[in-house]
Formats: sequence, C-alpha cells, structure tokens
Amino acid sequence: MAEESVRVRCSRCGGEEEMPAYSIINTKEHPELKQQLLEGKLFIWNCSRCGTDNLVKYPLWYHDPEQKLLLWLSDGIPEVEAKMIEIIAEEEGLQDYTARIVDTPGEMMEKIKIYDAGLEDIPMEICKYVITQELGKEVDFKFFRMEGADHRILLTYPENGEMQVLGTNFSVYEDAAGIVRRNPDLSVEGLVRVDSKWLSHHIR
Repeated sequence: MAEESVRVRCSRCGGEEEMPAYSIINTKEHPELKQQLLEGKLFIWNCSRCGTDNLVKYPLWYHDPEQKLLLWLSDGIPEVEAKMIEIIAEEEGLQDYTARIVDTPGEMMEKIKIYDAGLEDIPMEICKYVITQELGKEVDFKFFRMEGADHRILLTYPENGEMQVLGTNFSVYEDAAGIVRRNPDLSVEGLVRVDSKWLSHHIR
C-alpha cells in the first residue's frame, strides 16, 4: 500500500480539498482495501462544503498475488502508459500474470469480479458481444456475478437512468472460452487493454 493524496474539485460547488488516494494496492497485504475498492469507496469524495459525492479517478496499481492479476488504472497519458507497459514487460516474476490497463474505476471493479469468479476477461468480452448482437442494440454490459448451482452469469447495464440485470447461461461463457482456445490471435501478453473496442478488432 502506498497512501498519498490528490487535490479534488467538487463538481457542484467548485470547492477544492485533499482526499486520500493510493498508488498501489497489494491485496495480500491489505485485503480490506480490495473490499473498499469493490464498494467504490476509494473513488468517492464527499465535499465538506455542500455534501456532494464526487467520483474521483486517479492512477492506481492493483496487485493480487494469489490471482496473479495486475491492473493499472490509467491516467490516460500515452507516454505514461508506454512507460508502464515497458516496466511490466521487463519486471521479473510477472511473466505468468494477467496484466491489464483499465480506464475507469468501474472497469477495474469488473475485472476483479471476473477473476474472483474464476473466469477470464477475454471470453467474458465475447459473451457480452454475443448477447449484444442477440439484443440487436448497443448495451454497455458489465459482469456482476455468478449465481446458483448452474453458475448462471449475471450482467448489469444502464437503461432509462437505472441499472438493469440480465442473466445468461454459463454455456455461453464456455462457448466463448472455446473460441479463445481455438484462436491464437485472441491471446495477449504483457500489459494491455481488453475491452469491447479491443474485441472489435479481432472479431469480424
């Protein structure tokens, strides 16, 4: 854990304050921070002036040694991303890790949930793509959880200002995992983005 602080401005009243932030979270050393991250608490700042809750994004490394999962919440600066990719490529002991760049706290939370469920993100992106095609409209799906003895997969998506939940059979994920196994082009190495945009370049 590396605790720091960032200066933030309220989206409502414009007031500025310092809020605690983390540059690195190691889940083995500080499991409580993982839970706070999943609850969104690490990215919410309550303005002391007007009481508004603000979503705050800051660069963050998430390291789960047990899952062998490494996530980088990017600040969106290409030069910084290039340097991070280079560092991970040269870092000893990370060759068998899943390493991903994410652009929002929500994406980071989703990746953690996917791997905590024993799943992988590339097949999950294919799942979301297949379901979107079946619906015939663009939907911003996020993995929520698996439930029941049949491991039914639940996805959430925004609609009419509310979050909706859609369930799909685990067989859809299994079929997607089979597609990944049969297509070497869907394998990735190093620190990369894996999202719907990435998938669109691999599925025609």
